[in-house]
Amino acid sequence: MALLALRALGAAAHPQCLDFRPPFRPPQPLRFCSQYSAFGCCTPEQDAALARRFGAVAARVDAAMWAECAGYALDLLCQECSPYAAHLYDAEDPSTPLRTVPGLCEDYCLDMWQTCRGLFRHLSPDRELWALEGNRAKLCRSLSLDDTDYCFPRLLVNENLNSNLGRVVADAEGCLQLCLEEVANGLRNPVAMVHARDGTHRFFVAEQLGLVWVYLPDRSRLEKPFLNISRAVLTSPWEGDERGFLGLAFHPSFRHNGKLYVYYSVGVGFDEWIRISEFRVSEDDVNAVDHDSERIILEIEEPASNHNGGQLLFGDDGYLYIFTGDGGMAGDPFGKFGNAQNKSALLGKVLRIDVDRNERGPLYRIPPDNPFVGDPAARPEVYAFGVRNMWRCSFDRGDPATGAGRGRLFCGDVGQNKFEEVDLVERGRNYGWRAREGYECYDRKLCANASLDDVLPIFAYPHKLGKSVTGGYVYRGCEYPNLNGLYIFGDFMSGRLMSLRENPETGQWQYSEICMGRGQTCAFPGLINNYYPHIISFAEDEAGELYFMSTGTPSATVARGVVYKMIDPSRRAPPGKCQIQPSRVKVRSRLIHFVPKEKFIRRTESIPRPTKAPRRSRPTAAPPAPTPRPSRPTPRPGRRRGSGRRRGRPGTADPEPSNGAVRLVRPAGLSPGRGRVEVFAGGRWGTVCDDAWDTKAAAVVCRQLGFLYAARAAKRAEFGEGRGLPILLDDVRCTGSERNLLECAHAGLGSHNCGHQEDAGVVCSREDPNL
Repeated sequence: MALLALRALGAAAHPQCLDFRPPFRPPQPLRFCSQYSAFGCCTPEQDAALARRFGAVAARVDAAMWAECAGYALDLLCQECSPYAAHLYDAEDPSTPLRTVPGLCEDYCLDMWQTCRGLFRHLSPDRELWALEGNRAKLCRSLSLDDTDYCFPRLLVNENLNSNLGRVVADAEGCLQLCLEEVANGLRNPVAMVHARDGTHRFFVAEQLGLVWVYLPDRSRLEKPFLNISRAVLTSPWEGDERGFLGLAFHPSFRHNGKLYVYYSVGVGFDEWIRISEFRVSEDDVNAVDHDSERIILEIEEPASNHNGGQLLFGDDGYLYIFTGDGGMAGDPFGKFGNAQNKSALLGKVLRIDVDRNERGPLYRIPPDNPFVGDPAARPEVYAFGVRNMWRCSFDRGDPATGAGRGRLFCGDVGQNKFEEVDLVERGRNYGWRAREGYECYDRKLCANASLDDVLPIFAYPHKLGKSVTGGYVYRGCEYPNLNGLYIFGDFMSGRLMSLRENPETGQWQYSEICMGRGQTCAFPGLINNYYPHIISFAEDEAGELYFMSTGTPSATVARGVVYKMIDPSRRAPPGKCQIQPSRVKVRSRLIHFVPKEKFIRRTESIPRPTKAPRRSRPTAAPPAPTPRPSRPTPRPGRRRGSGRRRGRPGTADPEPSNGAVRLVRPAGLSPGRGRVEVFAGGRWGTVCDDAWDTKAAAVVCRQLGFLYAARAAKRAEFGEGRGLPILLDDVRCTGSERNLLECAHAGLGSHNCGHQEDAGVVCSREDPNL
């Protein structure tokens, strides 16, 4: 994948299809609109439908006219397959009417009018357009675009619009422009998000306080927590306290044995330690842990309150990997060489243990191929050593096609005074701390020891870029092919998102920063281009898509944490390729439906990267005693104290929707054009009752959203209940010609005699459902 610097454009390139999503490479060549076989917006099925429309127009037009005009008909019909179809049809905003003919450049329109003006009535059902057929100036003016860079056919030869198509675009500074989708919010320091590998596609989000929440594939959350050990967990409201619930991992055979493992801090008085425990899921509820099933697998004394590690992972080998910190304070001052270089200590290590068949006998066993089995000077649990405080590690799933890279273990190791690093962890290797920090010596005497034999990181960066690395994942999902093989990670302090890509020939790793897309890059429905700056953790879902968690206030008691999904706006997989079919889960708890809160921020440049980092979360010095008064970060000039402002967020508010605007809310996995109808009126959003709801009312909604036809009027809350909103309209009766639902007859704004179980919905279509 080429990473290209973006030129200064007259109009920022923003490829987008009529379903308001990025273009794609069709799974097979298109037969009719073949010019878009390499990249565009049509599947073979859509291409075949356009060919049928072409044939239908040919049948209605006399032979002499068709001989002159068939090429124009082909041109215009195939623009639905253009990677810029949304621009050509004015469909970037789902709330605006959709053109029935693509936007034409003036000279092309004038030429077409000379010989083929009668063709428009066969290509468009718009009678207002038909009425302009005899007036060349008015017709071509109505078919023009405000942004002439995108008019057809000029956009075909516009180098700025075509040179980067289908590739992740970098700005002039080499910063890759990606976008985000909000997935969950209102979380208190979300430290981990994992899945159970059980086919349900649930994800489990852990808060530092000691609670784990279950989210279903439609992103609704169960009201009852999956796990709540907050009474046992040691943490505090102090911003930056590193103690708490730090990690969890599901057994690879969880579907059959119901086992999971957690990593958390405990303490009595001034004594503190970390605990790894095994739990089992409840026999009565697959969405709840049996809290009485806890078995303590391992405990390790912590000499200080920081550098607690916290990662748990199961490898392809079935063993449990445990990542511990060096014990805290600064410079690993414990013993002659520190904990990290002492193979007889469990701190500052990567441990590997076998927790299978532990119902009787020892709670864990030592894998026979652990590197220091038989070494009397080493603990047999040790898999790798010389680490300071690895914060977030992951196994590479491997290339989806070839399997290349599978099983590689990536870790971010938090630095001391100068460098943060990313390591590839291998069996028996020494990662250098405290002899080395990043690529440089930290303890010069120890660094000069010829027996050190340490492994250098694959990447290290200085503290001017960030002061607390958060390890990430190699992207191996289905939805965004361009990201395959890209290791994405971040920094808790600076809020930077970063990436590495390996050169397979040299083995070197190329660094690129990640920015939120500038201009219209992220202007897709549901996407945002800003995030809270304290990046706590990264995650994969069961399908391999990539997420990260961050917060505006890094305190275990403040609910400002958000989960974001990473999105490549330049290219997606072909529609239908990445569909999932989650196994059904019986839900006993009440569901809390997800309501996104973050907004797309309109701006002209990439989000600026801050040059001064906020207060560090994982400090090198020990925090105050167990329950201190929360500290306050030093405010930056012009910022309110403790605001936790999102990166790049300006001070201006988003414009309010116009009265009568509508939107569709749909469960995850459904295509655009179908969902529960919500209308904006009187300064607020609300739902519509299905009393008298019919296809005429549905047609008004679909037309507002840019669809030509209403395939069906949905009733009885088919697309879910909007319980968090008021019911604004009832007894809606439309003729079908109204501009919005407020122009239809109704019982009066806010007057109704129904409940949310009668919320109305629509199914819209771009093609006549009667054909």
